[in-house]
Amino acid sequence: MPAPTIDREYLVGTLADLIRINSINPSLVPGAPGEAAIATSVADRLRRLGLDVVILESHPGRPSVIGTLRGAGGGRSLMLNAHLDTVGVDGMPDPLTPIVRDGKMHGRGAYDMKGSLAACLAAVKALVDANVALRGELVLAAVADEEYASLGTTEVARHVPVHAAIVTEPTELDLCIAHKGFVWLEVETLGRAAHGSRFFEGIDANMRMGRFLARLDHFEQELRVRPPHPLVGPPSLHAPMLRGGTELSTYAARCVLGIERRTIPGETEAGVLAEIAALVEQAGAADPSFQAGVRSLLARNAFEVSQEAAIVRIVGEATARHRGQAPSLIGKSGWMDSAILADAGVETVIIGPVGGGAHTTEEWVDLGSLADLAAILAKAAAAYCA
Repeated sequence: MPAPTIDREYLVGTLADLIRINSINPSLVPGAPGEAAIATSVADRLRRLGLDVVILESHPGRPSVIGTLRGAGGGRSLMLNAHLDTVGVDGMPDPLTPIVRDGKMHGRGAYDMKGSLAACLAAVKALVDANVALRGELVLAAVADEEYASLGTTEVARHVPVHAAIVTEPTELDLCIAHKGFVWLEVETLGRAAHGSRFFEGIDANMRMGRFLARLDHFEQELRVRPPHPLVGPPSLHAPMLRGGTELSTYAARCVLGIERRTIPGETEAGVLAEIAALVEQAGAADPSFQAGVRSLLARNAFEVSQEAAIVRIVGEATARHRGQAPSLIGKSGWMDSAILADAGVETVIIGPVGGGAHTTEEWVDLGSLADLAAILAKAAAAYCA
């Protein structure tokens, strides 16, 4: 049986075709087309490779594609995961035209993460072309909405049980085994509206928020000196959104602060809420006129997998065999869909290509690293599903 060989022309051509399809996430850019067109293209490619294809679409117009290469039975199942959606293209002169320069392909999504999706497809093609006999099933999940609320992987985790997963977010071909989570919160301070001339009637919600912000600033500095996680560092927070008041001549009756709290493995949403609520209580104890509440808007857990896990070991060995050196084990500060899969009990690791410019006006991926990634994925799948 021949060893899997990556069809480089297929890989590069597939990536170029995917970049040409507008798949901007409509939750980020109102009116954007979303994943429907690119999902159709990926589904057609999977069918041509002989995979069984299912479309999951719990939210209208936001499809995810599941392609399954059936095994002979009795083996472990593995998922290759990549997302279909991209962020917006403001400031990019020609974002949907793939351009190759110096071994790099440029265009929106090239790095984050249509390049990885093309590598997943090329890996599956290599296994099919070589007639590699798998005992377990190999699943390719091309998912919607990773850039906003992860509707796709959340749905996939409910409906597609697998033993392990490889999330192919960019890692420069290192193995990512930990990343931060986040909690989005709102704190609302309440005042009393009154004409600006009637200070004895008005209570300024904005001023009360200022008192809370002073406490939050001290707390943020405390977070930075907590014992750091060895791969992702310390927890953190920032306060990116603030709105309050209606006009210059009126005391603000309400002020709302948005907070993002980045968590490390071991921290929980409940713990984060308790810490912020304690700051609110402290402000209230210092000033009886201070009234405020706190609520969580969205939370995603941090991720960590043991370096001794089977999928970590197998992907590491496949990388070492292909590249001649063992990959580094790293952590990432950003959040990824890997946490959703891990929370569902799926042993998960992250590996992706070399590139740059994610979410910026000059996005690119190194094509040589994509070919390496495809080869690593094929080798790892053959070993894990054997």
